[in-house]
Amino acid sequence: MSSLTTIEKPADAPALASGRRTGPPAWAGTALGVGTATIFLSAVVLIPLGAVLWKGTAQGPAAFWDAITTPDAWAALKLTVIASLLVALINLVMGTLIAWVLVRDSFPGKGLIDLLIDLPFALPTIVAGLVLLALYGADSPLGVSLAYTRAGVVVALLFVTLPFVVRTVQPVLLELDREMEAAAASLGAGPWTIFRRIILPNLVPAMLAGTALAFTRAIAEFGSTVLISGNVPFKTQVAAVHIFGQIESDNTEAAAATSTALLVLSLVFLLAIDLVRRWGSRHG
Repeated sequence: MSSLTTIEKPADAPALASGRRTGPPAWAGTALGVGTATIFLSAVVLIPLGAVLWKGTAQGPAAFWDAITTPDAWAALKLTVIASLLVALINLVMGTLIAWVLVRDSFPGKGLIDLLIDLPFALPTIVAGLVLLALYGADSPLGVSLAYTRAGVVVALLFVTLPFVVRTVQPVLLELDREMEAAAASLGAGPWTIFRRIILPNLVPAMLAGTALAFTRAIAEFGSTVLISGNVPFKTQVAAVHIFGQIESDNTEAAAATSTALLVLSLVFLLAIDLVRRWGSRHG
């Protein structure tokens, strides 16, 4: 006589057997995250930028062009773009060099210098302008007077934008495989060949990204330039200070138009840098 043993299945066995999930669908968390990020980004970035664009172009293309081509606005925009391009190029070279020294070399005070790189991030820009004015003003302890000159504007922009390149290139240098360089050296490659063929291709994307950040930061800089530039129209007045002056004069339409021009210039520069980076990636 045989006995049969009955094994009870758990209550959720039908659901498991059919392969159906009993919890929320997999896309629910992704949809929630994307929705939250989109709402936050819209509230903080997209809507304010859209408001500036609408205000600057509300009176039509002709009025917008007239607003940005007045003699004082055009001079401020031209100075801002030229100075920002110059600053971006200088930072491209010097920022990469400083990042290289901080990663590859050892010397006394290296930790202090690495800490000082972030100082422009921590200082309010108006304080940076005050420091630069005290250092390079009429009573300069160094005997160098850059106050109320275009050179002073460039120095102020260099001060606030240098960390962008250094901190963008530095992590890439830290992650580079040193064994590849050692292997190339063992095969007879010289230092310049190793840098050009192995190191530089890996650094170029970070260098371009840091340069783009430096340019877009410089083109909108206000605090560090408002004191050392002296705000002299047609000579040392940058676009951000010109915009502030237009707002003080209750000419918000002209201020919005100049702001829109800066926004478009920044977007075009970022797009150009991204296209160059993509082209470089496709062509090795």
